[in-house]
Amino acid sequence: MLRVLTVNVNGIRAAARRGGLEWLAKANADVICMQEVRATHEQLHEVLKESPLSHLHVQHSPAPQLGRAGVAILTKAPAKRISVGHEQLDGQGRWVEIDVDTELGPITVVSVYVNAGEVETIKQTEKYTFLEAMDERLTTLQSARRKRPVLVCGDFNIAHHEVDIKNWKGNLKNSGFLKEERVYLDRWFEKSWTDLGRVLGGEGPGPYTWWSWRGKGFDTDGGWRIDYVIATSKLAARAQTAVVGKAPTYAERWSDHAPLTVDFI
Repeated sequence: MLRVLTVNVNGIRAAARRGGLEWLAKANADVICMQEVRATHEQLHEVLKESPLSHLHVQHSPAPQLGRAGVAILTKAPAKRISVGHEQLDGQGRWVEIDVDTELGPITVVSVYVNAGEVETIKQTEKYTFLEAMDERLTTLQSARRKRPVLVCGDFNIAHHEVDIKNWKGNLKNSGFLKEERVYLDRWFEKSWTDLGRVLGGEGPGPYTWWSWRGKGFDTDGGWRIDYVIATSKLAARAQTAVVGKAPTYAERWSDHAPLTVDFI
């Protein structure tokens, strides 16, 4: 069996203070993909050293700006980090890619954090620039010439369909649910990528993976499904379950996102 977990930790040090690392340790995943780590290499390793995840191997891509973005992959088995040769993917703290041996054989795993964006600002332009770079890499990763199965996990900051966001009517003109953004997901999922959260999670609405810290959105399940595990076809066929680990209560939350765990056999 292979267990893969992805979660936007909303700051690794804050997640540690709130008990998030203990939660992740109990999940006993073979691969943990993290987004919004918001730490230097030294800070990340310092936090992990004092946690029940200290035995795991770490591959980390921090953002150039302190306290921003950052992605990491923690694995039980040693892994090799891959440089994909693209400035948007290698140097922004938004993409880390590894090859790792698992019980299912060698696979490639990506942890990705897509820009949040903001309509009519440079942030939205940067989001589309990143999505274009991601699109190029996904095309390469799903190429029929490539034998190694691939998992891409992370916070895409896009809800795909109306069932993926509670208040879809109110967000048609907002970043995260723009038609121009969602077309990227259409393109990927119509090719060789399977959206395991949807395929294994039912027809919806939900299950959502993000709820604002503000207001009553968490209590009323007014969320967004923006965290994904997507897989190439042969690996997708071995996926059995996809479970969102929503906290039982608001007080028990350790991030504004919930972990998404996928089991393969």
